[in-house]
Amino acid sequence: MIVYLNGQYMPHENARVSVDDRGFLFADGIYEVARVYAGQIFEWEAHLARLTNGLRALQIEIADTAALENIADRLLNENKLRSGDATIYIQITRGAAPRAHAFPANVQPTIFVASKPFKQHPATYFTDGVGAITYADNRWARCDIKSVSLLPNVLANQAAHAADAFEAIFVKDGVAIEGSHSNLFAVVNGAITTYPSCNYILSGITRRIVLELGKTIGLPVREAPILIEEIFAGAELFLSGTTTEIMPVTTVDGRTIRDGKPGPVTKAMEKAFMELIERSAASRAA
Repeated sequence: MIVYLNGQYMPHENARVSVDDRGFLFADGIYEVARVYAGQIFEWEAHLARLTNGLRALQIEIADTAALENIADRLLNENKLRSGDATIYIQITRGAAPRAHAFPANVQPTIFVASKPFKQHPATYFTDGVGAITYADNRWARCDIKSVSLLPNVLANQAAHAADAFEAIFVKDGVAIEGSHSNLFAVVNGAITTYPSCNYILSGITRRIVLELGKTIGLPVREAPILIEEIFAGAELFLSGTTTEIMPVTTVDGRTIRDGKPGPVTKAMEKAFMELIERSAASRAA
C-alpha cells in the first residue's frame, strides 16, 4: 500500500519516523479515522473540523489542513480503493526534536496519511448484537481531544477481548460514559440517550449523526447520563462509531440486555444510517 509521509508518497514498508518524534516519545499528537464507502469519503468535512480542533488544542500548526483531502483522494486512487469500502487514517505529531517536555521551537510536524481496505464486521454482529463489559474510567480529563495517547483505551479493550466481548464501556460513579473506541447510546423511556458532549467523551462524528437522525425520523433524543441500573433495567443499548457504525449490544458483563435481541429503535437507527451513507456516497460521486 502507498502511504503519505511528510510530503512524499511511498510504499508503506518504506515509511520511517525518527525515534526523536514526539509522537513516539510523548504521544504528542492527534489522529483521525474516516470511512470510505463505495470509494467516497464519508463526512470528510466533520472529520477535518475535529482534526483542526485537536491541532488547535495541542497548539500544533500545519500549513494547510485542506490539502489533506487531496492527499487522501490520491491515496484512494493509488491503492485502487475507489470501488469498495476503506478507511483513511491521519496522524499528526508535533515532530522530531531532542527529548524535553516543553514544546520545541522551529520543528516541522510529522504528517502521516494512509488508506486501506475495510474489513466488514460479521453480519451476526448486527443481526444478533454484541457483548460488552463495564470498565472503570481512569482516563485523563481531555477525552474530547482525539489524542494518540490511548493506553487506557487499549487496556480497556484488551479486557473486553479477554472476556470475548466486542467493547468495554467506561463507567464513572455509576454512570456509563462511552466505549473504548465508540460512543454509547441507551434507549431509556423511549428516548435515545447518550452522555452529554463535554471533555469526558470523544464526541464522535457518528454520535452526532445519530442525534440528528433521531430527530429526523421522529424519535426523541437527549444528552444525559446513562445510569448502570438503567442499562440492566431493560434499556435498549447500541454503540456508534466510524468503524463500528450502529452496533446493537445485547449482553453486558454476561447479563442479557432486554430480551437479548437488537431493539426496534436500534434497527430503525441502523436503517436510517445506512440510507444516509448511500445518499452521501452517491452525492460525492456525482
